[in-house]
Amino acid sequence: MLMDTISAISTALSDGAIAIVRLSGDDAIEIANKLTTIDLMNKKANTINYGMIKDPISGELVDEVLISVFKGPKSFSGEDMVEINCHGGTYVTKEVLRLCLAHGARLAEPGEFTKRAFLNGRINLTQAEAINDLIEAKDKNNARMAVNAISGSVTKMIEKLIDQLLDIIANIEVNIDYPEYDDVEILTNETLLPKCQKCLKDMEEIIRNGENGQIIKEGIKLAIIGRPNVGKSSLLNALLEEDKAIVSDIQGTTRDIVEGSIRLNNVTLNLVDTAGIRESDDMIEQIGIERSKSAIEKADFVIMLKDANNLQNDEDEKLEALLKDKDYVVVYNKKDLQYHTNEINISAKNNEIDELISFLNNHFKEYANFYQTPMLQNERQLSLMIKASESLRQAIESLEMAVELDLVAIDLQNAFFALKEIIGKVSREDLLDTLFSKFCLGK
Repeated sequence: MLMDTISAISTALSDGAIAIVRLSGDDAIEIANKLTTIDLMNKKANTINYGMIKDPISGELVDEVLISVFKGPKSFSGEDMVEINCHGGTYVTKEVLRLCLAHGARLAEPGEFTKRAFLNGRINLTQAEAINDLIEAKDKNNARMAVNAISGSVTKMIEKLIDQLLDIIANIEVNIDYPEYDDVEILTNETLLPKCQKCLKDMEEIIRNGENGQIIKEGIKLAIIGRPNVGKSSLLNALLEEDKAIVSDIQGTTRDIVEGSIRLNNVTLNLVDTAGIRESDDMIEQIGIERSKSAIEKADFVIMLKDANNLQNDEDEKLEALLKDKDYVVVYNKKDLQYHTNEINISAKNNEIDELISFLNNHFKEYANFYQTPMLQNERQLSLMIKASESLRQAIESLEMAVELDLVAIDLQNAFFALKEIIGKVSREDLLDTLFSKFCLGK
């Protein structure tokens, strides 16, 4: 346990009904006791106590409060903790914090309460990161992902792989160190390979889910492309329900990338309105066209918008050639002029885009249950899993080339330690400092 006692405001610092000032550490209860009109020293753990906060020096009453008392190790941080529920005025909240700091506490660093929970073994690193994800969640599905991780689903998934690798490594070590033991299974490449391949297959599935999870978490990048003056900017405005992009009958009006986000039933779409792609001598427009091509390459999904009143031409064919490896849909605009049966028809100018919205909701409906799948939460976890899979893949290649088992064990151990680092069983102090500094103060 860390020795000093920390304090911070754990709610948003603004005028409101209530605010919480938190203390954690060996002296948390004693410090809070100095500031109250009641005796907290003998209060039972997990109790809420009514009293007043007073300035011990002047004796002046500061606020009427409820004080929650928690005792380590059965508290969030694993230490003695006190939460002072005061009225939410900015002045009052700061005054309660000032008294805590003046009588023995230190101002907590960002994320330090959660960091102490991790260091004291109350949570592991994936759960700590999930707490921050839950705080920052912008919608129900991202919150679901975070809650699943907090509950330990990601930990169990990683620990299963760790156990598989540990079993393989232990068997190799026993074979190397104690070859004379008759009751030890004699390992050969034929027995090791299937075990390693099964473990690698599990890792690759976790990586795929993690990469999909990152796409969903950040939102799907959706590019709107089409010939100049086909209605791309009008469609963007209709989807966003605001006039974000300039709309004009003059070709080449959109010369840069215009962006916005919308939330559908199951997924967030990050929309990009691109410049119309055509042959142009205008240098500024050429730059916009190149940026449009780049946006298409980076997009996870593309809407190719066509003019329902004009037949396919060479420019449309060139655009569709750019989409040969992309997930995309063709949408016909200006349905008031021409309607194409069995196609998606809209009138962006008149905000008649229900057919497109219905298609997008149906197209991405698979993500509705995806959030229930345990998955890696961020790039740190994903990069470590990729590192583990690469080490395991190297071990498999060595086995296939009949390399000595003690050399194979080195790659397996590298994979093992990468997995352990995901949940924080192997960590570096600078990594922890960086990670928890991203948390809000008081958490």
